[in-house]
Amino acid sequence: MMDAMTNNPLLSESTLPYRVPDWRAIKPEHILPAVTELMARQREAWEAVATNPEQATAENTVHALEDSGLALDLALNAAFTLVSSIGGDELEAVQAELMPMLTEHGNAYRLDKRIYERFVAIDVADLDPETRRYVEEEIKAFRLSGIELDDAGKARLRELDAELSALEVEFSQRVVKAMEDNAPVFDSAEELEGVPADRLEAAKQEDGTYRFALENFTNQTLQLDLVRPESRAKVLEASMSRGLGEHASSDTRQTVLDIARLRAERAELLGYPFHAQAVAEAGMARDSQAIVDLLGSVAPKAVAAVDRDREELEKLAAADGCELTAADYTYYQEKLRARLGLDDNALRPYLKLDNVVENGIFYAAEKLYGITFKERDDIAGYVPTMKTWEVFDPNGEGIGLFQADFYRRPGKSGGAWMNSAVDASTHDGTKPVILNNCNFAEPAPGEPTLLTWDHVITVFHEFGHALHGLLSRTTYRSLAGTSVARDFVEMPSQLNEMWAYHPQVMANYAVHHATGEPLPADLVAKLTEAATFGQAFATTEFVAAALIDQAWHRLGPDEIPADVDEFEAHALAEFGVAHELVPPRYRSAFFAHTFGGGYDAGYYSYMWAEVLVGDLEDWFRTEGAIDGDGGLNRTAGEKYLTELLSRGNSRDPMESFVAIRGREPRAEALLERRGLA
Repeated sequence: MMDAMTNNPLLSESTLPYRVPDWRAIKPEHILPAVTELMARQREAWEAVATNPEQATAENTVHALEDSGLALDLALNAAFTLVSSIGGDELEAVQAELMPMLTEHGNAYRLDKRIYERFVAIDVADLDPETRRYVEEEIKAFRLSGIELDDAGKARLRELDAELSALEVEFSQRVVKAMEDNAPVFDSAEELEGVPADRLEAAKQEDGTYRFALENFTNQTLQLDLVRPESRAKVLEASMSRGLGEHASSDTRQTVLDIARLRAERAELLGYPFHAQAVAEAGMARDSQAIVDLLGSVAPKAVAAVDRDREELEKLAAADGCELTAADYTYYQEKLRARLGLDDNALRPYLKLDNVVENGIFYAAEKLYGITFKERDDIAGYVPTMKTWEVFDPNGEGIGLFQADFYRRPGKSGGAWMNSAVDASTHDGTKPVILNNCNFAEPAPGEPTLLTWDHVITVFHEFGHALHGLLSRTTYRSLAGTSVARDFVEMPSQLNEMWAYHPQVMANYAVHHATGEPLPADLVAKLTEAATFGQAFATTEFVAAALIDQAWHRLGPDEIPADVDEFEAHALAEFGVAHELVPPRYRSAFFAHTFGGGYDAGYYSYMWAEVLVGDLEDWFRTEGAIDGDGGLNRTAGEKYLTELLSRGNSRDPMESFVAIRGREPRAEALLERRGLA
């Protein structure tokens, strides 16, 4: 223990550029001692603020409280990066012990009425707008967190939060285990007809079988390649049965019910009818019914579009002598897309990961914001395949670091995400260190990483989050970058997807990895024309998952069902989004977004943000365009950067949107963007 304290890299300021963590020096045994010590230091600082006899001011309250958390925030950023990106038994054990500690630590602050009263006592009249926003947001957060409860209520809230924290960690870890527990295994290569040779080789086991770890969503990309319908059915069944009791180590059913019940009780304690309303009030939506209404307005159009597509897909299936099932939908949809010239196997050679990154996302960012990127081989990541780039502003001044970990590995969380290692803050004097994580299959040594088109969109999407952090220009790290309302955080990432389709950007990155030849003009045209291809399926599976999320969190404590499967089926039918060919993107038993915490009652936010995105895309292509460039210019980029991207949560996000668009968003923009209007 003494060594973990005296030689603990999390207890001293990093000496590396931009204070990037010394990733390889941090060990699992460093995390809990460091966090325990830093929490104790922060509580001492809180006590000093709470007992300060002077009139509360920005300097002695806002600044003092911001300063108290910097070291802890940096340590936690590093710790959570390793937990999600490396994983494994040691880090999972740390996570399980850490989360309840942090929950109690947060409650010690949010339930301290002395600190709350100091915020209320601050005279905001003469404060700058960002500091005024900080004070207002803190007062709101205290109230939403139960500051007005009596002592018995606060005690119960602490108990509920501790239980929920432990359960959410348990759920998350079981979901990761389920991707391995339920991995479909095939006895022969014959069953895997259509699967590329490199993927077959990567899946081959010592006993000659083939094992495919599951991806975090329901329909698997493996289904796109499998020629045999029985093999596709096997894969989807393995995916959909995750967490439902086949493997005790990854059975999540009781955990789901317990989390739903505790969240409902917590909401009731705080005076809300259900948890979804508490979440809505903290975001842009404000009202849970408005969320259900938005999703409900999209659902029938999406389901009807699936039925329109069905006839064509059934013809393709019949030509192969089989009846169309849910396991076959994406396979035949891909065949249909191939008829349009959009076969992923034809596109892959032109979609090399290095090109997508350096000549795609970086190129678009330079054209829009004037920033440039230089690879830093001297700054190591936590795995050898990780890459680091220094980011420079238009004047050549370094403004931050971008690190990317693109490959799948055992123990790593599924999906793709962005997170901060260091947040930008003029008050702290820190510049951002931002990470993107994906789960692409790592190629054989010496081979390039070739992406599907969906993967390309993922790279652009996650880099949109990264730009939100890299280009943040706020005083306080608590308001920086992605520290915005949950239903606004996906807006910059979804908007950044538009540049993947831009002709100038695509011409720069979509070149053959071996010959350097550009993507053929007919494929470019078809990609652009087919930007809304498959939206019937994609929208239906998303809305189904978002409505399941809402359904679980619109329950009172006495309304929790006994059976996870039955409740899910009933909710889908009640909301009119049940379709036998399109299962939800995530089923309750492996819905990490909602039961692992972070997006509980908030999965809708992707679609809520897309309403804003549709309108902003239109602005770039019309008012923001110069000489027909589709908005890919510094003038449009600078306005978007200045009015929205750099602002973080330093002002109301709707104010930032209106500053660009001149009005509030139109809900119809979402359906137009998806081709469902």
